[in-house]
Amino acid sequence: MNKLKVAALQLAFGEDTVANIRAVAELVREAAGKGAKVVLPPELFEGLYFCRVEDESRFADARAVGEHPSVLAMQELAEKLKIWIPTSFFEADGPHYYNSLAMVGPDGKVAGVYRKSHIPDGPGYEEKFYFRPGNTGFKVWPGAGTTLGVGVCWDQWYPETARAMVLMGAQILFYPTAIGTEPHDPELDTSRLWRRAMIGHAVSNVVPVVAANRIGVEGGQRFYGHSFICDERGDMLAEFGAEETGVLVAELDLAAAKKHRAAFGFFRDRRPDLYGRLIEDV
Repeated sequence: MNKLKVAALQLAFGEDTVANIRAVAELVREAAGKGAKVVLPPELFEGLYFCRVEDESRFADARAVGEHPSVLAMQELAEKLKIWIPTSFFEADGPHYYNSLAMVGPDGKVAGVYRKSHIPDGPGYEEKFYFRPGNTGFKVWPGAGTTLGVGVCWDQWYPETARAMVLMGAQILFYPTAIGTEPHDPELDTSRLWRRAMIGHAVSNVVPVVAANRIGVEGGQRFYGHSFICDERGDMLAEFGAEETGVLVAELDLAAAKKHRAAFGFFRDRRPDLYGRLIEDV
């Protein structure tokens, strides 16, 4: 496939899981109506971003992939619309809990599950209380006539994640996220850093990037929005600000990206024989 339309969703969420899933579903339908074949909702869209605080009652919300309401709803929708929906969810696997993503395909089935590799821990983002580090390794999926790579939130800051997925064949990188203000430092606006990091992955790997974030205020924490789609040059194809609710759709020229990727020589000129330090514990 030479060209592909993709979409990122941006919206606010509340405590009502049914209402949240319904709101996402409405935007998914809108994106599909505009021709998007891969539609990316934000991270953990079933509810409020509960990792702001440590609350043991929240573990009751986790479900196995085959039972989670977000995944089930997106499976039904993906089959009806014949699209791909990378679906973030709070996964329970026996006594273990993960921040996971189900890659839902146009046949309504889950093509596979990726468990978030990098787990943050800090004021307002206390994810290590809830999630084990992922044990799936990075994953990519053949789909929509190309190969799709997905990292989840904190993964998006790591150049190793992006590079690994592209080495595995990914031709587009998708990042569902939940990022907002920093409770410990009200003057720190990480939204611009967040975008720059992912744009850097696009440029350094010569690959388009799609990022979906939430908006709204939750418990005093304001989520940044600024969802975007950029091409393999890092140039913006579509972007939101801090408050819009809606759908971003852009057409990616994958043939051009492939040509540019080869011409830049980043993968030709790699020196993995020099990269041993990257896998040593500090």
